[in-house]
Amino acid sequence: MSANDMDELQAVAQSLADERISASARDGFDTLLQQALRGSLVPSGADAVITAVEVDDLAEKKMVVLTISSYLFRLMVMFHFTLDAATKEHFARLTGASAAEVGAGGAGGAEGEQAFMDALAECGNLCCGIFNRELGRFFPHLGMSTPNVIDTQCVHYLQKLRHAHVRHFAIDLAESPRLHVSLCVSAYDRLDFAVSAEEQADTTGELELF
Repeated sequence: MSANDMDELQAVAQSLADERISASARDGFDTLLQQALRGSLVPSGADAVITAVEVDDLAEKKMVVLTISSYLFRLMVMFHFTLDAATKEHFARLTGASAAEVGAGGAGGAEGEQAFMDALAECGNLCCGIFNRELGRFFPHLGMSTPNVIDTQCVHYLQKLRHAHVRHFAIDLAESPRLHVSLCVSAYDRLDFAVSAEEQADTTGELELF
């Protein structure tokens, strides 16, 4: 089989995957993720603007990946980050740690870097926990993975997963660095749901721990 034939087969497979998720479901995934981001990556009382961006705008070197899976789909949420002082200070603020504990300003060494990774993973877990809870309104039997750290360049290979929906978001805050988060949904069956205005308003409640 020639390379052109392989490309055509991959294009057909991707087209079939794209058809499995409705426009309403795409909007629903995007809406619920953005609300989860506001509840986990934005400090209390702060204003944030969340916009969709292109993959080429992702300048960070690493990302933390968490997965939410059901019988109907698997989605990945990817938190892109750079080990710089401003990012460390932001996640220290979110988790209540001190800047010294996460190694902001170049201090802390390996222990400070691990503390930063722990803070980032904590925020990622909180975000996906909120996301998972809200998706539970529409899909039963959801499971969530533990965080994994990989290179951001891996995001360029998401098409190998025959995804049904991919979106990249930028989070802009007044006193923090721009943050990037990616969403990738692979559908095993037809997905069609809608997030109503009432359900959107109700997603600001506290996350139940279990």
